[in-house]
Amino acid sequence: MKRALIFQGGWDGHEPQLTSKRFAPLLEKHGYEVTISDTLDCLADAEALKQLDLIVACWTMGTIDHQYVQNISAAVCAGVGLAGCHGGMCDAFREDTEWQFMTGGQWVSHPGGDGISYTVNICHGSSPITEGLSDFEVCSEHYYLHIDPAIEVLATTRFPLVTYNHISNKPVDMPVCWTKFWGNGRVFYTSLGHHDDVFDKSPTAEVLMERGMVWAGEGKAFAEEHHLTTDRFENSAKMY
Repeated sequence: MKRALIFQGGWDGHEPQLTSKRFAPLLEKHGYEVTISDTLDCLADAEALKQLDLIVACWTMGTIDHQYVQNISAAVCAGVGLAGCHGGMCDAFREDTEWQFMTGGQWVSHPGGDGISYTVNICHGSSPITEGLSDFEVCSEHYYLHIDPAIEVLATTRFPLVTYNHISNKPVDMPVCWTKFWGNGRVFYTSLGHHDDVFDKSPTAEVLMERGMVWAGEGKAFAEEHHLTTDRFENSAKMY
């Protein structure tokens, strides 16, 4: 049986308990045994993390022992998937740049706050995560992120919609949903999910999250099947 760890906590405004409760059965129907942890200490055992197939982050802001981030990094590099949504992954641990490097982005603004109506535009291509999906409407926070240019963008939204200093610049298509690789591991993120009910009001958002978690969780089996090791990623140079 595949194994997933969801760690939940941080700022309660993002309803981590509700989103975790939603994500667990989505994974269970794909054959996962899911553990939900209310503490970051679940990240202390590096070898235990490598036994997982998927790690799901539901922890907004807060601080983290950098060793815990290194433990996740090593597990993902070995093939364990990493997935998350909204501030639960890309506004977690703001001071840890390795976390930002691994996840692919960092929230910097949501002009207008909650209740902004906007369109999510699906980027049609070869990803199974977006296959058969159409553009859809969302009423929630409109996330502006600083992103890693290496990400594979699966959906976007147009900025600006709200008058703010940024309107002096050209309009941009901001990534809403993306994937990237970290070593042999797969990383998935969607900026949707400010409140748990976003997934009810915009059902395609839940489909993206479910498919994204499953895709990320398949990376370990792929690495093992193709006898991929972490040897080519080993480097003694200073990175941080």
